[in-house]
Amino acid sequence: MTPHVLSGRSHRARERSLSVFLTTFIALGALVMVAPFLWLIVASTHPTRDIFTTPPNVLPGGHFWENLVTLFGSSGFADALRNSLIVSTVSTVLGVFICTAAGYAFAKFTFPGRNAMFVVIIASLALPSQVTLVPLFQMMVTFEWLNSYQSLILPSLAVPFGIFLMRQTMLSVPDELIQAARVDGAGEFRTFVQIVLPTVRPALAACSIFLFLGQWNDFVYPLVVLRTQDAYTVPVALASLQGVSSTDYGALLTGTLVSITPVLLLFLFLQRHFVAGLLAGSVKQ
Repeated sequence: MTPHVLSGRSHRARERSLSVFLTTFIALGALVMVAPFLWLIVASTHPTRDIFTTPPNVLPGGHFWENLVTLFGSSGFADALRNSLIVSTVSTVLGVFICTAAGYAFAKFTFPGRNAMFVVIIASLALPSQVTLVPLFQMMVTFEWLNSYQSLILPSLAVPFGIFLMRQTMLSVPDELIQAARVDGAGEFRTFVQIVLPTVRPALAACSIFLFLGQWNDFVYPLVVLRTQDAYTVPVALASLQGVSSTDYGALLTGTLVSITPVLLLFLFLQRHFVAGLLAGSVKQ
């Protein structure tokens, strides 16, 4: 047998070994990431007394509907779910449009102070949300918007990360395409809506997921500006389920499971575009 054949077989053997190792490593990593979610599903089907047993329960129980009735019956969780859906949906739709328009302006227009403004937007990414908590609260008090939808929606419309993402995406849109639309008589708004937006659809999907997830999971700011239980969002409502002396963990974990369902559905609906949207603008034509 020639050395060339032996070398080829050795190379294929190394490739198979590497493939087996990578597959095993990825499978173990996926198991570690999925395990908490699987435990959440199992725990939500048990009463509180059976959740923290030793050894832990690994099979679903028969208490899910009781936990669901407790969750929606006495905690106002239905109102919180409705509030979060309204706030997150409206914030996402308006926020994506504003971030996309701002990104388009930064990428395709030249105006005084453009670079300085963009630097300020990028710098604001380094600020923790707690820094703006007190000023936002004072603004809501001045406008008399406490305990209202607008107090949650309006401050979250111009998201710095969303503007940055869409600006980077707009840089990859050919200037010739925009110029051709202008030559054909299309106005700026029509060019933006009918020409530019369809070409950046993957980035719109990625931006939508980020904005929806950020608004849906926001806890500290809604906790500060919301005053009554009927105005709570899902994270605040879940926090209210934790009592001082006792907590119904069955209802709490069931609420957590219900709360992540809209996010999973949104991701499954937009997953085709998500990865492409994250890579948008990384390669210039």
